[in-house]
Amino acid sequence: MVKAIIGKKVGMTQIFDENSKVVPVTVIEAGPCVVVYKKTVESDGYDAIQLGYTDVKERKLTKPELGHIKKAKVGAKKYLKEFRLDDISALNVGDELKASIFAEGDKIDITGISRGKGYQGVVKRHGAGRTATSHGGGPVHRHAGSMGSGTDPSRIFKGKMGAGQMGNVQVTVQNLDIVKVDPERNLIAVRGAIPGPRKGIVYLKNTVKN
Repeated sequence: MVKAIIGKKVGMTQIFDENSKVVPVTVIEAGPCVVVYKKTVESDGYDAIQLGYTDVKERKLTKPELGHIKKAKVGAKKYLKEFRLDDISALNVGDELKASIFAEGDKIDITGISRGKGYQGVVKRHGAGRTATSHGGGPVHRHAGSMGSGTDPSRIFKGKMGAGQMGNVQVTVQNLDIVKVDPERNLIAVRGAIPGPRKGIVYLKNTVKN
């Protein structure tokens, strides 16, 4: 069964496994989430559920958001996220999902917004090479350099590496191990690092890899 939940990144720490080896983990506060909306093949062409996470005052939501939430009768939620699942027959609007839906040893994919690193040049942003720092090199050691012929196509193609904003984009890290689950406190410990800052919202789902 495909499982999914919304969580919040708490931070990184380390724990010891049964062989007394240090395991670096990221702790995630996963849920509780509530099913706000349910899509089916008959009504929408595919199966999916929409989860709501974190209570919020009604005045913080727009009227369309509030109307959508009130249909489900689940209380105002700050974050909404749709997950496409293979089998949603066991889930209904109003059901609550907690960290206990996952277990130790599960493989998951985690999606979040990476940390913003501001405006950066091509060396840091794309790993571009740099020129030698010998005499006569000029003040262009970390510049992008030639972008191609000036006659044809007489322009720079879209997507060409260049300076610009780095980070602050959606990133998915696949095939991560769940090392430990604390159902009482809704905490999940995942091996390794995940995208985003502390207190950043992340989305957990069964991995698409085997």
